[in-house]
Amino acid sequence: MADAAGIAAILAAADRDFLIRSSGDQVKISSIEAGTVAIYFSASWCPPCSQFTPELIEAYNELVSQGKSFEVVFVSSDKDVESFNAYFAKMPWLAVPFSDSERIANLKKRFEVRGIPELVFLDAKSGEVYTEYGTVLVSDYGAKAYPFTPDKINELNEQDRDNQTLHNLLSTPTRDYLISNKGDKVPISDLEGKYVGLCLVMNFRPVVEFISLLAQIYKKLKEDGQEFEVVAISNSLENQSEFVAVSLDSDEEEDGDEEEDGDEEEESFNESFANMPWLAIPQGDKMCGKLARYFELSPLRMLVLIGPDGKTLNNNVSEIIEEYGPDAWEGFPFSADKLEILAEKAKAKAESQTLESLLVTGDLDFVLAKNGAKVPVSELVGKTVLLYFSAKWCGACRDFLPTLVNEYNKIKEKHNDFEIIFISSDQDQSSYDDFFSGMPWLALPLRDERKQLLSRTFKIRAIPSLVAIGPDGKTVTGDAVTPMYAHGADAFPFTEEKLQELEKKKGEEEIGEANGEAAPAGYVCEGDVCGKI
Repeated sequence: MADAAGIAAILAAADRDFLIRSSGDQVKISSIEAGTVAIYFSASWCPPCSQFTPELIEAYNELVSQGKSFEVVFVSSDKDVESFNAYFAKMPWLAVPFSDSERIANLKKRFEVRGIPELVFLDAKSGEVYTEYGTVLVSDYGAKAYPFTPDKINELNEQDRDNQTLHNLLSTPTRDYLISNKGDKVPISDLEGKYVGLCLVMNFRPVVEFISLLAQIYKKLKEDGQEFEVVAISNSLENQSEFVAVSLDSDEEEDGDEEEDGDEEEESFNESFANMPWLAIPQGDKMCGKLARYFELSPLRMLVLIGPDGKTLNNNVSEIIEEYGPDAWEGFPFSADKLEILAEKAKAKAESQTLESLLVTGDLDFVLAKNGAKVPVSELVGKTVLLYFSAKWCGACRDFLPTLVNEYNKIKEKHNDFEIIFISSDQDQSSYDDFFSGMPWLALPLRDERKQLLSRTFKIRAIPSLVAIGPDGKTVTGDAVTPMYAHGADAFPFTEEKLQELEKKKGEEEIGEANGEAAPAGYVCEGDVCGKI
């Protein structure tokens, strides 16, 4: 029987010590014999709730038939009692009376319910929360997840990994195939014995750029005769969060918007998939969400490599591919010895780097001047060149630009063998033109294919970024922003020797100030505090 300090304290009210059944019968909370209790926040107007409730009913009935110590309590977000009654009539469990709006509100506040469906599993005796992500557990495992404790969840995860096969990963009881971008159904069995990459597909710029790179590698591996396939996992809402949920601010009038979002999502995936040479799990398939959670896929973790035996070889091959670019195919299947060979080749490539090797690709052997004229890359050879990764939409870039313009002009007054090239991440030509108009230097054209290569070469993860290339074409520093802020034009030519000299001088000045010596030019002192002006 339930402990008064457990679910009774959570579910009862001062004037109510019972729950109700859909028949209207009252059930004393103290009479509930259950080890695990699930509190189900749901509503009839919520489309994801309508999809999930049958799954929960199936799991509940299975557990009851097995005599498991389990109960569910429905907490409604319906707008009126008629809707509540009609929805609750389909449920075989208990509910907090719809009339007890105060307790319903308190429960939502207690468990911080922001969206529905939400399923919270509790220890009936102590009231301890096992998990607030019950919808995921029931969707992925059904009754097998009972009693829904952390230990059981860990056990299931371990079993999944121990028993992992390609078929278990990719199939469902009603689907044993994948689809091509032409709509053909390809049996999962056709992939048995192959290396398989599971790739998250989202309408997110870094993902889009990665997919383009992966397509090049995929083509190379196919031409090389490698037994390799890629399977796309669609960008459903389930992939992007722990579970599908509708905000509690929603209502029946928004049902159409939910459908429109789903249509737009499917259209976006189909548009992306049309340009992919590999296979996919059908968009919206339940397995997409489960795989995204299982492998913790996100825009920062986009490709998992499965070996011929169906076991996971690498949880994040995307990092390797981004590291080595199109040449990464030579390291397949990315074993330690293969990666060592790749690293050696990358080192040799860096040592032979020239400005032309960075900025000349096919017929693209120029940069743009302010007047739109094409300046041959050959005219920049022998100069110190800063590659300026930036964009108008970036607030930090807008803040940094005046400083960079000022210091650029100072350097140009003394050193003609210096230039900056703007490499834009802007979304449209208008923004690009507007931002570039405030810069006195050169630029790559918007959406120039060299931008992706340069971003990958120098591992650009954030903007603004400045990469300094020396007169010999070698990389001087991948972070010229910091010395530009700290030393301005004095940091030129951004070499390690120059920066060490500046830091040494700065340290000597600070020691001098601490000893009461006069502050050098460029400093102002007030009381015991000295600072740059």
